[in-house]
Amino acid sequence: MSMSDPLADMLTRIRNAGMARFDVVDMPLSSLKVDVARVLKDEGYIRDYHVVKEDTQGVLKIELKYGPNKERVISGLRRMSKPGKRIYVRADSIPKVMSGLGIAILSTSKGLVTDREARRLQIGGELLCEAW
Repeated sequence: MSMSDPLADMLTRIRNAGMARFDVVDMPLSSLKVDVARVLKDEGYIRDYHVVKEDTQGVLKIELKYGPNKERVISGLRRMSKPGKRIYVRADSIPKVMSGLGIAILSTSKGLVTDREARRLQIGGELLCEAW
């Protein structure tokens, strides 16, 4: 994992915190991460997120969500497009994640949206990551 890819770092932190059953995971703040957190919250994958202004960068705190028996809501997170190999998809070729059970997050001209929303708006974009 290279630290030059903040989104991959974010996904790894969420994955690891979920494995360790942490309630909250902190990471350096960036607007992209806040947008990804907003999509994950809207889709019900995380309980909430908070932006804490500290020093110059600030911190993004993500509250993880678990089922009644402490089972993880997020069972998988995968970075798709990487800085070295960007992946762009057209509206008609957006992949279904886990036969529609998961979500793909795309960066589009309308901001960060889920695969479902992108299909509805009939727009493509950069396939950032998948969650299930």
